[in-house]
Amino acid sequence: MGKLTEAMKAMIASQQSFHATISKEGVPNIGPKRSTQVYDDNTLMFNEGTGGQTYKNILDGSKVATAMVDREKMDGYRFLSKPEVLVSGKIYDKAAEFSLSKGMPKPKAVILLHIEKVYTLKAGPEAGKLIDG
Repeated sequence: MGKLTEAMKAMIASQQSFHATISKEGVPNIGPKRSTQVYDDNTLMFNEGTGGQTYKNILDGSKVATAMVDREKMDGYRFLSKPEVLVSGKIYDKAAEFSLSKGMPKPKAVILLHIEKVYTLKAGPEAGKLIDG
């Protein structure tokens, strides 16, 4: 299981993340999720607002690769995760309340991303290397 460092948490809080999935037919998909945040030391989460291809792929069993970079620092991370879909319960209710308070629609689901592996996207010879998991 991959563990988030304080540096990773800071980057997640300040940078745009992109989530990649794959369809049952093997077609890759990637999209931004501005609601991505840290849930705990081993888990990311985002609100699924559109119910589009990313959501369909997750429902069909795809794992999720999440990438983010800080272009100024030439640093970044890729997290490989197993998703968990929540459409009710305490976590979902809190996320829905947050969305509504920001003038956004109630999410179709909340996706918890249980991190299995973490790779560096830091520029240079270490790029793409496994750093945890």
